[in-house]
Amino acid sequence: MAYQSAYNMNYQILLCLILFSLGLLLPLPSHSADPSPLQDFCVADLDSSLFINGFPCKNPDNVSSQDFFANGFQQSPGEFNIFDVNVTRQDVHRFPGLNTLGLSMNRVVLKPGGLNAPHVHPRAAELALVMDGKLFVGFVTTGNVFYWKIVTSGELFVIPPGLVHFQLNIGHENARFFASFNSQNPGIQFAPLALFNSTPSIPDLVLSKAFQVNQSIIELIKSRFATVSTVSTVLKSSY
Repeated sequence: MAYQSAYNMNYQILLCLILFSLGLLLPLPSHSADPSPLQDFCVADLDSSLFINGFPCKNPDNVSSQDFFANGFQQSPGEFNIFDVNVTRQDVHRFPGLNTLGLSMNRVVLKPGGLNAPHVHPRAAELALVMDGKLFVGFVTTGNVFYWKIVTSGELFVIPPGLVHFQLNIGHENARFFASFNSQNPGIQFAPLALFNSTPSIPDLVLSKAFQVNQSIIELIKSRFATVSTVSTVLKSSY
């Protein structure tokens, strides 16, 4: 009996060690997006001078019910950018109550023919619900496989994190969708602007070799963006 008891104890210890080792080896869900919060809430102190991964917490004594509510989507779309798209963000910068919660949402409105140009969200996956219109949606994997579908009102689409994707309004009316992200600050980088409107500019030689075209074509593309003096301002106000 003593031998059996010792055997059972050793077996349980071994099982615990195996489970503990697996827990260390397997990827944790919190590593796929924003880290999990360590307290009930951490309303962002947007005026803090500290630079950390996220935002410092506001003193709980100064937190009010209003910190957990936002009305940004009640406002009508403002100015459309050069791609005929308007985006109303509700991320941590505009909704401090989202700090540490790993959540944010955008409202996107596209004019007929409007293109949410190829871009990536480096810190989040995107799940979107189409409210109005007809959208041609697509993304490209790291293996250069292109997935696409035409989506309409009531349908959803999902974009894995960090992959190049776009939305094009192929209808005759404005299209509108709401996109949610598993990050308080998903970030965005437009491929054409990153390549042809960076500061300072990427050398023409690099781009001409990358696209296998003459440098004059690269200069022409850069000039198209340079002639729109408000390109950066408009996109920053939208995103």
